[in-house]
Formats: sequence, C-alpha cells, structure tokens
Amino acid sequence: MLKQRTLQNKVSCTGVGLHSGKKVQLELLPANVDSGIIFLRTDLPNRPMIHATADNVTATIRATTLSENGAKVFTIEHLMSALNVCGVDNCTVAMDAEEPPVLQGNSIDFFRMIKSAGVVEQNAERKIIGVEKIYRVDADDGRFVMALPYDGFRVSFVSVNPHPLIGIQYADFEITEEIYEREIAPARTIAYEKEVAALHQMGLGLGGTLENVIVYNDEGWLNELIYPDELVRHKILDVIGDIRLAGIFNCHIVASASGHALNTQLAKKIFQGKREKGKGTSN
Repeated sequence: MLKQRTLQNKVSCTGVGLHSGKKVQLELLPANVDSGIIFLRTDLPNRPMIHATADNVTATIRATTLSENGAKVFTIEHLMSALNVCGVDNCTVAMDAEEPPVLQGNSIDFFRMIKSAGVVEQNAERKIIGVEKIYRVDADDGRFVMALPYDGFRVSFVSVNPHPLIGIQYADFEITEEIYEREIAPARTIAYEKEVAALHQMGLGLGGTLENVIVYNDEGWLNELIYPDELVRHKILDVIGDIRLAGIFNCHIVASASGHALNTQLAKKIFQGKREKGKGTSN
C-alpha cells in the first residue's frame, strides 16, 4: 500500500513574481493527510486558503490562476510541477503576495527546495488515480491535449511555433524524478521580444528578465539556451504542473501546441470523472 506524503521540514525562498513583479516570500510547509496542496495568502485578512484543484481555475492567460475565498494566486504551474514529480500529496504553500517567485523561470529551484526539505510518508493510503479511458480536449485551431491509460507517467508534446527560429519541436519523456531534474526542470519560460511591451501594458511579465526568461527576436536568441528544444521542454514542465490540479494519477499525456487553457480543461475533465466515480481525495 502506497502512503500519502508530505514535507519533512518547512523550506522557504524569496523573489519577485514573473508577471506581477512584486516581492514575495514563499514557504512550503508540512500538511495533514488528505489536505492536498493549499495556497495560504498570509498577506490578506483572515489568511484565506486556496485549494489547488481544477475546480478553482479561474484564468489561464499566460499562467494558471486559482481563486477561492475571495483570494487568488497565479503562475502556480512551476511549483505544482515540482510538487507533482516529487510525489507530494499534502503541502501548505504560504505566500505574502499573489504570485510565487519566478526564480530562474523554471521549476529547478522548487524541485531542489522540496528535496532539501525531505518528503516523508504519512499514515494514510495514497489514492493514485488510474486513467481508464481517453480524456481529450480540443481547440478550434487543431491544438489538443489528451490523457491516455498508462502504467506510469509519460508526456509526449509537440510544440508548434510559426517563427522560423523555433518551428516544430517534439519531446517525449517518461517522468521520473531523475529525468525531470536533468531534462525538464531547468527549462525556462519563453517570450518573443516584440510581445514584451504589450505584455507590460497588460500588467504581465513585469518580473521577467534575461536571467529567468529565454527571449527571441527576428534575428535570434537574446540569451543562451540550456537545451536546443528548451521551449517544448518548458511546455512539458507546465503541463505536469497544470495536470496536478486533477490529483496524482498514472497516465500518458499527449499534447499538440497545448497551453494552460487546454491543460486545465483536461484537468477539470479528469477531476470531474474522478469525483463522479467516488475515487481519490482532495489531493
């Protein structure tokens, strides 16, 4: 019998949000069995809690936003990705702002924080959901994401970008902690230089720099890539985080040019299917 897991010790970091540009302190704390992942807004009256579940997704423009109890958090996908791969069922994420720190624009620092805190078993059974049918979400322009039955966790992703510098990228990974740390977690978020000013006008990308975002223009890359196909690897990082909103489960995710909107719609479908069958917990 597999048991639920939480952190052994609390761990913290500080930084600025990718989109808000606001300073934030984040703490990852151990949590009780069946708690799931809960974001705690320590900067607001009554310290409202926001459960990291698919039902609480309220926006997906350039990031995944969760809202509950009159509060919100956004750009949670990088942290959720690391928590998913590290197999953390229960954790309280205390933040004194609405957005986690961007750090290096990926999930490697969150992954290392979790590993340094330690992950321990709890006295309750873990309910890993087995996907027993195909769940699929399609966009009108041909983009899609789906979850297939699979004994394990695997992600296959095709990224389609019209810019000749990037084009079509494909990656396929069996998701383990070792592969994730080496091949996926270091992959950074991406931006097109001509879009940066428009993002700033929308109040987005205010914490982005060449230290935490890979930026390209019509001539080439403005910073050095970690991987030649860093874009598609970051897309995989994101989908691992977004799908965690449905719970912990075994499946093969296949995606073509998917983003946060399709990812979270898929999470909602799986979450609803799990609830209808009476399976799982709030994890």
